[in-house]
Amino acid sequence: MDTTTQSLDLKNIDKSTWETYRFEEIAKRVSESVDPNTTDLKVYVGLEHIDADNIHIKRFGTPDDVSGGKLKCYPGDVIFGKRRAYQRKAAVVEFEGICSAHAFVFRANAKVIDPNLFPFFLHSDQFMHRMVDISVGGLSPTINWGDLKHQEFLLPPKDQQAQLAELLWAMDEVVERENGVLEKLRTFNEAYAQTLLGLNGKNESGWVEKSLKEVAPLQRGFDLPSTELQEGIFPVGYSNGIKYYHNEYKVIGPGVWTGRSGTIGNVFYTAENYWPHNTSLWITDFNGNHPKYIFHLYSKLHFEKRMTGTGVPTLNRNDIHKFRIHLPEVPDQIGISNKIDNVNILLNETQEKLNQSKSLQKSLINQVFWKCFCIKKSKIK
Repeated sequence: MDTTTQSLDLKNIDKSTWETYRFEEIAKRVSESVDPNTTDLKVYVGLEHIDADNIHIKRFGTPDDVSGGKLKCYPGDVIFGKRRAYQRKAAVVEFEGICSAHAFVFRANAKVIDPNLFPFFLHSDQFMHRMVDISVGGLSPTINWGDLKHQEFLLPPKDQQAQLAELLWAMDEVVERENGVLEKLRTFNEAYAQTLLGLNGKNESGWVEKSLKEVAPLQRGFDLPSTELQEGIFPVGYSNGIKYYHNEYKVIGPGVWTGRSGTIGNVFYTAENYWPHNTSLWITDFNGNHPKYIFHLYSKLHFEKRMTGTGVPTLNRNDIHKFRIHLPEVPDQIGISNKIDNVNILLNETQEKLNQSKSLQKSLINQVFWKCFCIKKSKIK
């Protein structure tokens, strides 16, 4: 990547030789229809399988999952979410399969744009913002091909495109490698913590079996309407974490809470005095146990698997209280907590490194395609 970067001054790209093309000249819209009930194809990709700002498809479905007409896609094509373009979904296909009819299937015109550069072109802020601008509709804004195909863009000569593509794919390789490291670390952390906490059925001698009510009981939080929030220094613990800081607190820290309704499954910790919101369940008494250990323990019990209700999911503390675990003595709790903390620190550092790489990747894409769009938009015919 360094050699390519040195040969390209992204901040001062000479665009005097760039040419203007309509999008229909840049890419072909593939509109081959497929009935999922009769196809022999094995792979289906819905928009739910495509991650925002990612050119790779990492999740799949099958034609058995869906009904109604779908689109055929081939290796090298790009699936672009035409509905809710602000979600920024565009990914390269590496297989022969079918995809959602709420997407476009694009195939780069190799005479105009290098197919290796095309996915990054679609992911530039300028292109995505233009797609949002031309989307129509209220609740589910959608791009019409009739509007998109006439949009005009500036593109570099083919030899420069190859250099730019090499640079961007090299950066993508860095991001994917770091993402792979992070996923492996997450998998290790889950198994490691489960073992240390005795949640995989293997308990050390001397550990005592207790119910969660005996260990650290939960209680519903306190009402705090948004109209009564006053800016302060005390965190307010909602079902999805800390959103605001209030000028009063209800509970002396350290504190642990989890979501009671709405967002369920995440567990949060604060060393400060805080206000547990009524959307949360907070631990009223650690009963002499190490608070950070209880935080790790409750985090790995996956409360989301114990939700009830079909509308707004809720967590019943009485069901949680019945759950039984084996508990070590406090000195062992501290040691176990420290070990899990160390892995979490490594996880956070790896996540931050990945975030920085993604930020650099996005910056490179936008530097390449900055001002590559014609100021004058074509009239829609």
